[in-house]
Amino acid sequence: MKKHIDELLQRIQSLQEELEEEYRKRREDLDEKRAQLAEEFLRTQRRYKMGLFRFLVRSRFLVVLTAPVIYAGWIPFLLMDLFVTLYQYICFPIYRIPRVKRSDYVALDRGELPYLNLVEKFNCFYCSYGNGVAAYAREVAARTEQYWCPIKHARRIRGAHGRYPQFFDYGDAEAFRQGVERLRRQYRDND
Repeated sequence: MKKHIDELLQRIQSLQEELEEEYRKRREDLDEKRAQLAEEFLRTQRRYKMGLFRFLVRSRFLVVLTAPVIYAGWIPFLLMDLFVTLYQYICFPIYRIPRVKRSDYVALDRGELPYLNLVEKFNCFYCSYGNGVAAYAREVAARTEQYWCPIKHARRIRGAHGRYPQFFDYGDAEAFRQGVERLRRQYRDND
């Protein structure tokens, strides 16, 4: 009886090894197909890439001429990024405001697109960074406003941040005094 059980166990082990080998082969086949599809996708995307020289020749002269003015914006964006990051790292722990995760706002992935030339990649990087830093700074400012002055304006404003609707109505002193401490602790709702 023991011999028969040992033989069965050995066959089971052999079948398991055979099954694992079959799975390994299928994974390799799938990985190979995935790589082929990825290469085909890249080839298709690269067909849409416009050469740098052709891109510059097709650009309007005034657009090229104003590029230095646009790119000078790097300095204020970098300074704002640095200031906002330092500001929240210094002040937010004191006020018990949860820090804003910068990577939720600044995404620099467009440069990986194979159909963009060098100038287009740089432009996408610049715009992504500038808009990301602006959105990051806006959220830091919104959390600060929620702590210090969560009161709506007397007039309607355009493009209010997502925290604004929960602020107190303009002129409602009673609601403000009764609820300001509660609102100062309600950051998780919009995070």
